[in-house]
Amino acid sequence: GRKGVLTVEALGLIETVGFIGATEATDAALKAAEVKLEQIEYPGRGYATVMLRGEVADVKAAVDAGGTAAARVGQLVATHVIPRPHEELEQIIHSKPAWSESHGWDILPGPKESKSTRPRSKK
Repeated sequence: GRKGVLTVEALGLIETVGFIGATEATDAALKAAEVKLEQIEYPGRGYATVMLRGEVADVKAAVDAGGTAAARVGQLVATHVIPRPHEELEQIIHSKPAWSESHGWDILPGPKESKSTRPRSKK
């Protein structure tokens, strides 16, 4: 491969205004395709960025569904899919910005991969 490019999962981004938009986007995206929620970032001023991982086609389908859901509640800002993120971008995504402590950049990690132990209700 090319220097500096890793074989990694695609990265999907859905940016919204507000918690409701992020919640709707995340719910729709996770239901639409086989993707993982990597994290949700809240950089301030009411914005939220949902970050998803998976195979390119799945991430595209999830981002489309999530973007549509966020738009339905009037909170979509932008969507984007990066099929093969560069390793330097990966390092930036996984690092905490130096200014985070003074500017309140909040990062919520995705859930640990585990199955629910809650019994399912029978209908």
